[in-house]
Amino acid sequence: MQIPVRITFRHMDTSARVEARVRELAEKLTRISDKILDCHVTIEAPAAHHHKGSPYSVRIDLTEPGGHLTALNGHDSHPEHQDVYVALRDAFDAIRRQLDHSVQGRRDQSHARAN
Repeated sequence: MQIPVRITFRHMDTSARVEARVRELAEKLTRISDKILDCHVTIEAPAAHHHKGSPYSVRIDLTEPGGHLTALNGHDSHPEHQDVYVALRDAFDAIRRQLDHSVQGRRDQSHARAN
């Protein structure tokens, strides 16, 4: 299933390579749940007044039938987030853990109702 993915770039030029990586990572989420309704990824480079080498901020908002999930890696969270691909990886790892937890919760509820 193809997830509808919206990507917003802030304080940086749009990048086809980064966009392709976001879509690839988002598509992997369908292995956990095929019920994802929307995925909005915001990638923010440090504002112009910050020093070069400051970390990127990545926010992922995911909508599924059970509700809304959000993962955020802030500018000051990890120095390794100076690489946008590392920041993306970590944000998608965080949203994947939340999605796993959400799907497992739904499974547990359906098993409880069946008993």
